[in-house]
Amino acid sequence: MNPKISTLVFFMCLYANILFAQKTISAAPDQLYKDIVKADSLLFNAFNHCDSLTYRKFINNDIEFYHDLGGLNVGADYEMRSIMEMCARGNQIRRELVKSTLEVHPIQGYGAVEIGVHTFYHTNKGQTQEKVSGTYKFVQLWQFKDGAWKLARVISYGHNEMHND
Repeated sequence: MNPKISTLVFFMCLYANILFAQKTISAAPDQLYKDIVKADSLLFNAFNHCDSLTYRKFINNDIEFYHDLGGLNVGADYEMRSIMEMCARGNQIRRELVKSTLEVHPIQGYGAVEIGVHTFYHTNKGQTQEKVSGTYKFVQLWQFKDGAWKLARVISYGHNEMHND
């Protein structure tokens, strides 16, 4: 085969491969996106209101939480203890998703990955003034099992990189 034609065919195949690869990793279908937004909203509504029973329904038994400053925490028992201790201190913590940053991508045969930025706020015990704690990045892996979405893995990062008031 002519070297020029071979080169042309090679680059055409490469370009086609890139185009199709981008389509397979593009944003999730509308329904999956809505499902993950709903699961995220219910999980963090429970978090914001210290509703440990509802919060527990949305996490896997073997949840792994990776925090760039705090390290790795494993298991639902650890996660629940952490939430209950936070709530027992009497400080109000609130998480708000920065919706414009949200990405949802399917994980075939497993669930979905959620990527975004969220802002945390706090109100100290005995005070009414809410303050920004910080804005951070996250990756959450959701598993769809037995008809329900459960949080399986969390990576929380950017605590030193993001501007925090």
